[in-house]
Amino acid sequence: MKINVIYSGKHELPQFETAQSAGMDIRANIDAPLTLQPGDYTLIPTGIQMALPDGFEAQVRPRSGLAFKHGVTVLNSPGTIDADYRGDVGVLLINHGKQPFVIEDGMRIAQLVIAQYTQFDWTEVNDLDETDRGAGGFGSTGKQ
Repeated sequence: MKINVIYSGKHELPQFETAQSAGMDIRANIDAPLTLQPGDYTLIPTGIQMALPDGFEAQVRPRSGLAFKHGVTVLNSPGTIDADYRGDVGVLLINHGKQPFVIEDGMRIAQLVIAQYTQFDWTEVNDLDETDRGAGGFGSTGKQ
């Protein structure tokens, strides 16, 4: 699949790091370093504008290394970029860690995954079919 993109970043356009990567690492496109204090969040521009095909979305997901090593993650994970959005892709980062975290220009801050979706219509009914699980949720299937 080819996706049209306008890229205003100062670094290379994102690319897949390995042959079987699901997402591309996207970079901060900022003029000066930003310090994210513990508990704080901010929107980081990436310089990426794109035109997704109908029936596709872009998902902004955390980078596991930032989450594991620093407690920094994507706040609205996964963030959804709709096919009709044409603005800059922003990454909403939050610092859940215990130390301030410095975001530098060009730092890989998130992953971008393209996914297909289906729109649907509701059909209102009075009852739903029965299943073994029923209405059980939030741990109802056990701990292990």
